[in-house]
Amino acid sequence: MFIKTKSCRIPKQMDISNNINTKVEEISSSGSLATSQSDRWLFSFTIDLSVFLGSAVVSLLLLWIGACVGVLYDDSPDWAWIGAVLLIDVAHVHATWYKVYFDTEEIKRRLYLYVLVPVIGYVIGVALYSESALLFWRVLAYLAVFHFVRQQYGWVALYRAKLNDKNQIGKWIDTSAIYLATIYPLVYWHANLPRNFAWFVQSDFASLPSIILKILTPVYWIVMFVYAARSLYGWVIKREGNIGKDIVVITTAVCWYVGIVVFNSDYAFTVTNVIIHGVPYFALIYWYSKTRRETANKPYRLLTSNLFGFLLLLWLIAYAEEFFWHRGVWHEREWMFGQHWDWTNLKTFLVPLLALPQLTHYVLDGFIWRRKNNPDFKLVR
Repeated sequence: MFIKTKSCRIPKQMDISNNINTKVEEISSSGSLATSQSDRWLFSFTIDLSVFLGSAVVSLLLLWIGACVGVLYDDSPDWAWIGAVLLIDVAHVHATWYKVYFDTEEIKRRLYLYVLVPVIGYVIGVALYSESALLFWRVLAYLAVFHFVRQQYGWVALYRAKLNDKNQIGKWIDTSAIYLATIYPLVYWHANLPRNFAWFVQSDFASLPSIILKILTPVYWIVMFVYAARSLYGWVIKREGNIGKDIVVITTAVCWYVGIVVFNSDYAFTVTNVIIHGVPYFALIYWYSKTRRETANKPYRLLTSNLFGFLLLLWLIAYAEEFFWHRGVWHEREWMFGQHWDWTNLKTFLVPLLALPQLTHYVLDGFIWRRKNNPDFKLVR
């Protein structure tokens, strides 16, 4: 990614949330909750537990490791940056290309969208950066935040649809819980600036008055209690529940709260933020690529023939991107990327260009997962 060492970045219209759940109300034909175990999962029992619960467990385990080796309250060490930022955060951005730019048939189908988004995005990026570098990063940071928040909501909406849960009170509780699980820590962050970490660069967030946090705090805890009580009632009394949804809500709440509120640390924020965001997205893209192999072009089939090859290409692209960021902009990790370049007079044009994959990922994810655009690919049937 193009973020600096102290940052680690985390799709109605710019994230996976809006994407794959725009027509959640139309997904099922019956009103009863599904009871078959196979109907409870978006991908499968093993994959869902691995990418949603497993990624959160790894994040929390890394916090413990960080405490053991003495980096819990420090900037992310190189090994954590490589594992979390380079191999997950940056790489997952380019995973979108498997859905779009690596698929010639898909490009032809919506050529104008896939060409105009990066072109217009670059023009706007140059305009913003020419006014102020901080303005550019601030706009990008809030776009990223919107993307991260909406993605978590998207998973919850999909799990509700998977079990055909049309209870409106339950929908309100679920929606409030997943939004507050992400927004409350963000408000805490904004009300307690400066922090020892940033989304992209220092000061990319604007401060908020502390009164907003004081008002939101009791709301947050009440909603979380109501969600937990309703979930327990469903499991214990009614003998039915939505385990996938509960996993997403609980792991999101825990990781975001711990990574932003409990610890004031770049390392803690990095390992708790990007892993639970990027790993499920890898699963989504790879799962989709499986549906395209028989009809896609030969290079596409080759690139997606196995998971290692799928990830290896993304890791190579991620390294190439960071090579230019670190040599030309951040001037860090010379041991990994080589000597620095002086791009001082070119940053207005080069920084928005390097940021373009990220921007394109945010915007396109608001379009490419809508059900009407994927008639042959459905996580929820």
